[in-house]
Amino acid sequence: MLGVVRNVGHVLYRVWFYILVTVPILLFFPLLLLFTISEKTYHQFFWLARNLWAKPILYGMGCFPKIEREQRMKKGKSYMLVANHTSMLDIMLMLIVSRNPFVFVGKKELVGIPIFGFFYKRVCILVDRDSVKSRTGVYRRAQKRLNQGLSICIFPEGGVPDEEIVLDHFKDGAFKMAIAHKIPVVPMTFLDNKKRFSFTFFSGGPGRIRAKVHSFFETGILSVEDTSTLREEVREVILRDLI
Repeated sequence: MLGVVRNVGHVLYRVWFYILVTVPILLFFPLLLLFTISEKTYHQFFWLARNLWAKPILYGMGCFPKIEREQRMKKGKSYMLVANHTSMLDIMLMLIVSRNPFVFVGKKELVGIPIFGFFYKRVCILVDRDSVKSRTGVYRRAQKRLNQGLSICIFPEGGVPDEEIVLDHFKDGAFKMAIAHKIPVVPMTFLDNKKRFSFTFFSGGPGRIRAKVHSFFETGILSVEDTSTLREEVREVILRDLI
């Protein structure tokens, strides 16, 4: 009986999450649409996404962010933001952590999510991981966004790993891009998102969600040959907190 009650609670918790995701988008749909017509108004879109979407979702779920920073990002400077990926809450938490407007690089499959996918394809840099042409095009689109003063966010595991994997191997893309564009890499460890809202259906619950922003990795003097070293050093920093 107790197990049934617990499972019903998990179902309601997930239904509530999708309500919180959807309602702000519907409520602010005209403004969101207006601010995605042109890339020039992306800063306004980012403010709405951060303050009127991500925050209500996390606080509405009873997931209260606690952020520890070893180093702070400077206003107006571009960065490569990377973190471990375990939950849909990662998107919202990343928006809370960074006041600097950034653009997600994400897989094109998420475009199919109703309502969310409509805006996702308008504001994110989409990549088809099975297409060399698509992966190459990411660099060109990222450069354009960096020229506009934005940062880039990539989850370098390339997707959400199986539940039992603490931290999957990192792909090169984020680090090649950071070196090519000479922007600092900002490693972050998201410590509680898997516990709060994992991809296992009958799981999760409210509580604190911690994020640790580590010291940045500068890329100014690095070359493409340094990609694997940078990748593994960043992964080690994130992994250290997870274990």
